[in-house]
Amino acid sequence: MNAINWPEGFVPGYTDNFVSNEMIVANLSVKDVWPFLNQPFLWPDYYKNSADIRFYDNKGPELENGVRFYFSTFGFPVESQVVEYLPPANGQAARVAWHGWSGEVNSADRLDVHHAWLLEDLPGNRVRILTQETQNGQPAKALAATRPNPMLNGHQEWLDGLVDAALKAKKA
Repeated sequence: MNAINWPEGFVPGYTDNFVSNEMIVANLSVKDVWPFLNQPFLWPDYYKNSADIRFYDNKGPELENGVRFYFSTFGFPVESQVVEYLPPANGQAARVAWHGWSGEVNSADRLDVHHAWLLEDLPGNRVRILTQETQNGQPAKALAATRPNPMLNGHQEWLDGLVDAALKAKKA
């Protein structure tokens, strides 16, 4: 199975916080799931922890390499820029990752994240959806020390909602 591509400064184990969530689901494909992940305006429909989505520079409604967008999550206003984008294609995993940030540079409330998604079709009519996020900054340290871990649980809700939305659309 494929793995997330990590940029320098965001490699798990060397950051202030890291979470990993994964699901393998039968009777779905990457092409079934991708539209719900690739269109941030759809996120609040199936993931209650995302809101206030907007794109910059007359882009959107779909993600693409280099695109800047904004959303709020976990109480943070998050500016984001897509840094990896590989849409579904036969024989390769689909990937999307963004650098997100909140707060002023060098301030105590600064949070920098790398949030990556990997979707791949598996034998037996199954799809694997992996999402991982690393974070740096004081807010990341606080999140990492919180139990239960809000990032781990929040991303699981995102995955659950994503899968449910794709399954419902497939049945419609």
